[in-house]
Amino acid sequence: MLTINAMFTDTHTHLTHPALFFRLPQIIAQARAAQVSQFIVPTAEHADWANALALLGQPEIRAVALGIHPWYAEQASDNVLHELALHLAQQPALLVGEIGLDFYDKTQPPECRAAQIQAFQAQLALAQQHRRPIILHNLRATAAIIQAIQSTQFTRGGIAHAFSGSLEEAQLLIKHGFKIGIGSLLLNPRAKKARIAAAQLPLNTLLLETDSPFGQPENQNTPANVLRVAQIVAELRGMALDELASACEQNLTALLAR
Repeated sequence: MLTINAMFTDTHTHLTHPALFFRLPQIIAQARAAQVSQFIVPTAEHADWANALALLGQPEIRAVALGIHPWYAEQASDNVLHELALHLAQQPALLVGEIGLDFYDKTQPPECRAAQIQAFQAQLALAQQHRRPIILHNLRATAAIIQAIQSTQFTRGGIAHAFSGSLEEAQLLIKHGFKIGIGSLLLNPRAKKARIAAAQLPLNTLLLETDSPFGQPENQNTPANVLRVAQIVAELRGMALDELASACEQNLTALLAR
């Protein structure tokens, strides 16, 4: 049973999405009732940035990240990247994200992958320049992500969000300063790799998330589901929820203090 001190942070929730943004008081109240008291809010495209910035300063918002998701790589123009640089210069607490690579679609033409890589590298360079962690999107692209990190000499780490890869891939990312985001994929009993990662990775590398409102095709996902994710992680690791909450809080505090 949770004590009042066992509070969790949803380290990846798209609160700017219309499904959540227009009922934020209800969403936040539901989350708090499930012992989820704080949130990190990433953005996916330029149109999200204004609403995300409007959340800065609210007590429930642990951090906001601005970035261009690989699905919208064409938006990463010089003007948008310049705007991102200005925001980073003006807001010391901003993170960069959600950025990364998505090679899930094997029919994707080479020029689309090249555009993703170019947008990712440009945003990595800004994150390095402004000394910010990133929120990383990675689907079947770990090798290319490591190559981009090395080529841009990016050293700020971040959160490898919605991790779905192997232990070996997780360890590569951890080596480059990333915490591993364990999310709603864990609610699927068939997600064997995610469960292995949740059970076996070092405790000091784990963070919890929902990716809400995405990630649950049958039901709308909300930040309150962090509690369900936490319960599975605690069961897999044979530990108390309070202990898990404390460890995740320490992990997140250490990341944001870099």
